[in-house]
Amino acid sequence: MSLHFSVLASGSTGNAIYIESGQQSFLVDAGLSGKTMEGLFEKIGRDMSKLSGLFVTHEHIDHIKGIGILARKYKLPVYANEKTWQAMDGTIGAVPVEQKFVFGMETVKSFGSTEIESFGVSHDAAEPMFYVFHQGGKKLVLITDTGYVSDRMKGIISNADAYVFESNHDVQMLRMGRYPWNTKRRILSDVGHVSNEDAAIAMSEVAGDNTKKVYLAHLSLDNNMKDLARMSVTQTLESRGLIVGEQFELYDTDPKTPTTLTAV
Repeated sequence: MSLHFSVLASGSTGNAIYIESGQQSFLVDAGLSGKTMEGLFEKIGRDMSKLSGLFVTHEHIDHIKGIGILARKYKLPVYANEKTWQAMDGTIGAVPVEQKFVFGMETVKSFGSTEIESFGVSHDAAEPMFYVFHQGGKKLVLITDTGYVSDRMKGIISNADAYVFESNHDVQMLRMGRYPWNTKRRILSDVGHVSNEDAAIAMSEVAGDNTKKVYLAHLSLDNNMKDLARMSVTQTLESRGLIVGEQFELYDTDPKTPTTLTAV
């Protein structure tokens, strides 16, 4: 059995990632309406009622908008840490107690032969965390919504076969853009989002011999563009001795269109 995944949607308007392994299938975040999420599942030919679990990274609306309705409609088990459960309590509506599970920070849970590892990130949320999926010697890392990538994070996510990696903004576009200064300062802070260049620097420090695929995720609609992100990341990687197309491939993600369901 190997891991397969699709970035269903990625960006400031909503985020969701689908992962499957054998008979198990998982959804990380559901930051779009229930109807939109169902449409995204149809596009990749998968059935939401077959999900083994829905995993939450943090309580920001672009990650949890559809969680309540999907959990109730499909009777899905939902996993989040205690502080995130508390923070999203008034936003997602009632979830039956038998569907609510606590997934603590820096822990590992087994689902059949798949192990899911949680790790903390630096973001302005109650207790934000992301996930590493392990299956049959393969490793898939999901890491967005962090202001920086610490040495502790790097140790956890190093040498993955595939990454879904935040490349949120171009610093100059952000500085010159229409956002108020307080918002700009928040994005640029250690609890905001990583820029294209900072993402590439972190990638260069965690990519290893196993790394074959990197998906650039959570691009700002106002302060980034796919071509710009890919160019900036590629140039920074190459300045640090990593050649895109040789060591690994870069892929885009999109706010509305899922990536092709692919093996790790």
